[in-house]
Amino acid sequence: MSPTFLRLTGPTILILAAIIAAAIALMIGGGADPRFTNDPGALVRWGLPFAKLFVNLFGAVMAGALVLALFGLATGTKPFNIALDVASTGAAVLTVASGTVAFLTFLSSFNPEVSLGSEFGAQLGRFLLDTELGRAWLITTVLASAVTVLTFAVRGYGAVLITALLALISLVPMATQGHSGELANHDAAVMSLVLHVVSAAVWLGGLTLLAVVRPVVPQSALEDLLRRYSTLALVAFIIVAVSGYARALTALGRWEDLATPYGLILLAKIIALLATGILGALYRGRLIAKAGSGRGMFWVFVCIELAFLGIASGAAAALARTAAPSETAPLAKTTAAEILTEAPVPPNLTIERWFTAWSPDLLWVFVAAFGVFFYIAGVQRLRREQQRWPVRRTVYWISAMGLLFWTTSGPIAVYGTYLISMRLLSLVLLSLVIPLLLVSAAPLTLAIAAIRPREDETRGIREWVLKAADSPIARVTTGPVFAATLFAGSLWLVHYTDLLRWSLYDQLGYQWLLTHLLLTGCLLVAAFFRPNQSTPQLSRPWLLSTLIAVTLVSALFAINIITRSDLMVSEWFGAMGRTWGRTPLQDQAVGGAIALSIGGTLAALTVVVVIRWKHSNPHANTLVSQRKDIHA
Repeated sequence: MSPTFLRLTGPTILILAAIIAAAIALMIGGGADPRFTNDPGALVRWGLPFAKLFVNLFGAVMAGALVLALFGLATGTKPFNIALDVASTGAAVLTVASGTVAFLTFLSSFNPEVSLGSEFGAQLGRFLLDTELGRAWLITTVLASAVTVLTFAVRGYGAVLITALLALISLVPMATQGHSGELANHDAAVMSLVLHVVSAAVWLGGLTLLAVVRPVVPQSALEDLLRRYSTLALVAFIIVAVSGYARALTALGRWEDLATPYGLILLAKIIALLATGILGALYRGRLIAKAGSGRGMFWVFVCIELAFLGIASGAAAALARTAAPSETAPLAKTTAAEILTEAPVPPNLTIERWFTAWSPDLLWVFVAAFGVFFYIAGVQRLRREQQRWPVRRTVYWISAMGLLFWTTSGPIAVYGTYLISMRLLSLVLLSLVIPLLLVSAAPLTLAIAAIRPREDETRGIREWVLKAADSPIARVTTGPVFAATLFAGSLWLVHYTDLLRWSLYDQLGYQWLLTHLLLTGCLLVAAFFRPNQSTPQLSRPWLLSTLIAVTLVSALFAINIITRSDLMVSEWFGAMGRTWGRTPLQDQAVGGAIALSIGGTLAALTVVVVIRWKHSNPHANTLVSQRKDIHA
């Protein structure tokens, strides 16, 4: 068989299986049936789900190809260039498909009279710019077009990394609009769907790229590429399975709902995904070493896996147009709190609720779980190689992951929506306490020691970490002045601009805030309080002055909150209608007192630094360094 035929076989099977599955599921679930009196017509009703299907498939091809290229292929080689071409093709089709979805969604929602006149154009423009649904598809279209251009223009690792991040980001807006109707727990549905879409894209897109590049990958490198993809696929499968289960919980209220059309389509999708995962686990371990010839049962199984993924993709496209059982009888929203948060106000925050109030945030559940797993795996590898790793660092890491999980999924997360004090307690933990534990655990040092270096020209986690640590961006961001300025400035910027409001109204804004606080805190701690630092950056007087300045600014921030006479985001926190606890303004003052602990902790750490100076080498003129071997 010709190389071109071999490259096209897998993608063809994927697309055909997806189209057939979507058509059958639409007929079963009635996703293409007329729903409104002003029906837009069969072309719109059938065209919209199939356009979304192509969005899902080619968005995955775009993102998955870029991720696997960065993790498994070497720049300048033919397979790497083919991967960029595949990603570019996926991005181009995604651009057209997402633009088509935007147009058909407009027709489906408003059923206007299509014309070339200015009135129709103005209506379409208002839909794209003034509605959340229209903006989401417009953003996806614009980002996909940017990725299409970039994949033609770039070839180096750094530029491709930026392009891959842009490709993954382009999947987020459509994921936030990927469920139909209103679900009982909107935030959980959005987060689970975002994780589901992104991880499925890496899984499906990477497998598609494997099928395309296998005729041109040297036999000596094929086994390594397959093992690297298998690692990505395993992580992606776990995330897809857990996030899919969480999504199903928000859509199905009872076991009996599995017998509904939505439930039947969902079951078909679950069975296809499970079959794919089990198939991959069974045959990769036995057949990867025999795949070098490019023929045989291994690649037959790859095509079967693509067929199952196509069935799952087709079912997913139909589910987006099928009403879930939990949407048939939405809860009436009678209070401002229920309108704003889509949930009733929780009961009084008693001591018992500190241990029983939970609202798992899937993103941070995965971060904590994978963080503990891979850290312990690294420690175990070092022990097998007769290398020592301090037990205290493992304790620091597990404590940090546990505290991160509790902060993002426990009572602080549950009540942070209603109490400013809980928001500010989260600020203290994420920006200072957890970073102190993380930096003390030295995870990057462990990664460099435990992960085996690659002998080819590709980049794995170890190579990416070393490259990032030696980059100009790292030298700037880990500098004491930059880290202190970013930390202190973020306290004021987040809480005295619309960023705090964004984090309350938008789930993506909330996730951004948590990530931002964690990163700025880690940069500050790594810049000032990391042990065993050697290379001079600033003299001791400048370091001490910077520390004192960031401490005073943090304390001033807290005092300003305590003494404020107006309520932050008053239309939110003032509208909760709580019948228990302090008034919102009193609670805000309590939150300011909690935030004051940031300044107190920094002051105590400054004293520790000064004491350390007194016991250090008198000829040393600094405590802060920029080490290439990374100790944070």
